[in-house]
Amino acid sequence: MTRRGLLAAASALPLCTPALLRAQSAPPQVMGADDETVQEFSRRNASSFRTMEWRDHFDSLGKGAIVCDTTSKALHYWNADGSIYRLYPTSVPRTDELTKRGYSEIVRKKVGPTWTPTASQMERFPDWEPIGAGDPANPLGTHAMYLDWPAYLIHGTHDTRKIGRRSSDGCIGLYNEKIAELYELTEIGTQVRLV
Repeated sequence: MTRRGLLAAASALPLCTPALLRAQSAPPQVMGADDETVQEFSRRNASSFRTMEWRDHFDSLGKGAIVCDTTSKALHYWNADGSIYRLYPTSVPRTDELTKRGYSEIVRKKVGPTWTPTASQMERFPDWEPIGAGDPANPLGTHAMYLDWPAYLIHGTHDTRKIGRRSSDGCIGLYNEKIAELYELTEIGTQVRLV
């Protein structure tokens, strides 16, 4: 087989997966991710990566709305007038015990957040220390949006392997470039639902 034939066969292989085909066919501006991000997410999360209606979760858009779907590992965002919709791949809590579900809202936003282990994390990992902003080991990445539930955030991550997986201690994680985009779109007071 020639090199050209091998490359053509390899590039056609991902198209055999129906979930990947659905993800690739969705417009990138709706997905909120570039083609490479969508393909990587689809490889990790073949269950679903499709649009959702805000009306299924909220009575009105208010200042905006976010739905974090822990099953499909996706975050859905709508702005206040519904003219902007974004869909982002996420990391979600590792276990159901770490997953808080229900309604919340964005109460604070921070560029360059610092990370401090929670009390339960310190019980499990007593040698953990706080990590400053900009440190590649910081699990909060470049941006964080705090919910009105203590210690629950929507934040970035430097460890891109976590996206599309159950990998957090309770938070919702996004690629750093995607949390930066969402951060700019989201107002304080935006309603949030974790399902």
